[in-house]
Amino acid sequence: MSVQRARVVEIQPGHATALVAAMGSEGNRVQARFARGCRCFGVVDGEDVIAYGWLSTRSEWIGELSLEFTPDEGEAYIWNCFTLAPHRRLGMYRALLHAIVARARDEGMSRLWIGSIDDPAEKADADVGFAPVLHLTVTAVAGLRLVRARPAPGAHVGLVEAARERMGLRSWRALGPARHRIH
Repeated sequence: MSVQRARVVEIQPGHATALVAAMGSEGNRVQARFARGCRCFGVVDGEDVIAYGWLSTRSEWIGELSLEFTPDEGEAYIWNCFTLAPHRRLGMYRALLHAIVARARDEGMSRLWIGSIDDPAEKADADVGFAPVLHLTVTAVAGLRLVRARPAPGAHVGLVEAARERMGLRSWRALGPARHRIH
């Protein structure tokens, strides 16, 4: 499917069968996410979801960091974006982000947050208007995890502090138990 034919929709809780299928082994998480108020957007091809991403205005667990991210009033967090293998490198993630950002803007959200760990995603993030605020590294040893944060080059000091606050990082380093939670 070409990105020109991509159709991005908000997936409704009662019509999530294709999303469950697209999420594979994580499909059993869909209904719980909807139940706690998360929203999902998907790139669809006919009846199939070929890419998806979640949007939350409440606390969400970031498994890679073993931290919660809590958006402030009027903000949201975009997370768990994924494109199925046959559709990667075709602009689906970028189309998905554009649609989520446009919807959030139409709904009056003042700020969106997103975290990326892959270079292709970071380029698409920038193309849609996101700018790096923090760079994080995580080290896990013997059941503990150490998160180190540093400001991204050129990041506004107020945004850096806001990002640390949203993640509950009171300092530039956080040591705690490496916890696994289903989210």
